[in-house]
Amino acid sequence: MSATLWGLVLGATFAAGVLLVAARVSTIRRPQLALRVLPYVRDLPQVGRTPALKASSSSPTAAAAGVFGPFLRSAADMVERALGGATSVQRRLQRAALAKTVHEFRIEQVLWGLAGFAVVAALSLVRALTHDVSPVGALLLCCFGFVAGVLARDNRLSTQANNRERQIVAEFPTVAELLALAVAAGESPVAALDRVVRRSGGELSADLGRVLARIRTGTPVSAGFDALAAGTGLPLVARFASGISVAIERGTPLADVLHAQAADVREAGRRELIETAARKEVFMMAPVVFLVLPVTVLFAFFPGAIGLSLVVP
Repeated sequence: MSATLWGLVLGATFAAGVLLVAARVSTIRRPQLALRVLPYVRDLPQVGRTPALKASSSSPTAAAAGVFGPFLRSAADMVERALGGATSVQRRLQRAALAKTVHEFRIEQVLWGLAGFAVVAALSLVRALTHDVSPVGALLLCCFGFVAGVLARDNRLSTQANNRERQIVAEFPTVAELLALAVAAGESPVAALDRVVRRSGGELSADLGRVLARIRTGTPVSAGFDALAAGTGLPLVARFASGISVAIERGTPLADVLHAQAADVREAGRRELIETAARKEVFMMAPVVFLVLPVTVLFAFFPGAIGLSLVVP
C-alpha cells in the first residue's frame, strides 16, 4: 500500500473514533425519559419490563449491554427488523431451555457479528501488509463476516435446541418407566414425580422439576402437565404430558399409560435406527470397498509377485 492510502485509512479510522466518542458522550449526557420517570412509578404493575429496562443479569451479554447499551440495542433492533421471526426465536429459546429474551438473543447475534467483522478485518489488515488490497473489497468482506456471525448464532441456537431434544428423547423411556414403577408401587403422581426428579438428572428431569415446582406453588397437577405439553417441541413429550393429565382427571390407570408410552418410544427409536442404517448403507460400504478390499488384494498378490520376481531371471 502506498503512503497516501495509508494516510487515508488512518485518517478515516481517527475520524470514526472521534465520531463514536462524540456520539457516546452525547448519549450519556442525555438521560432517557423512562429512567427519569421509573423511580416514581416502580410500584405499579407492568412497569420496567421492556428489554431496555430489564434487570441486568450476570451473563456476558448483559455486561456488554450495560457498557455499550444504546449501540447494541439499536443494532439488535436493526437485526430484528432485517431478519424478523421473533416468534420462531422465542420458540427455539424455549426448546433449548435458555432463560433469555428475544432482545437478549439479538444482542448476542450482534456480538457474534462484530466478532466475525473483527476477524475478517484483522485478516484483511494482515494481507494488506504484503499485498495490495482494495478498500472496498475489504469492507465488503468485513460486512460479509458480520452477516456470517449473525447467522452463525442463529444456527447455533437451532443446534442447541435439536441437541436438547435428542437428549430428551434418549431419556424419555427410562423416566417414563421410573414414573410407572413409582405409581404402580402405590405412590401418588406428585410423590412419584418428586421421587423421579430427585433420583434422575437430565433435560427431561429438569422439565419435570419445573412442573413439580409449579404444582407445589398451587397449580393443579393437570394444568402443570398441560403447560409442559404446550411448551415442548417434541410430540412424544406432549403426548406424555397430555396422557398424564387425562389419566389424573379421568382416573385412568396411570402406570399402564406410562408403560405403553415408554414402549412406543423405544419402538420408534428402533425403527429410526433401522431407517438410518438403511440410508447410510452406501457410506458403510465405502471403507470396505476402498480400504479393506484393496489391502486384502495387496496381501494376496504381493507375495506371489515377489516370488515371481525372484524366480524369473
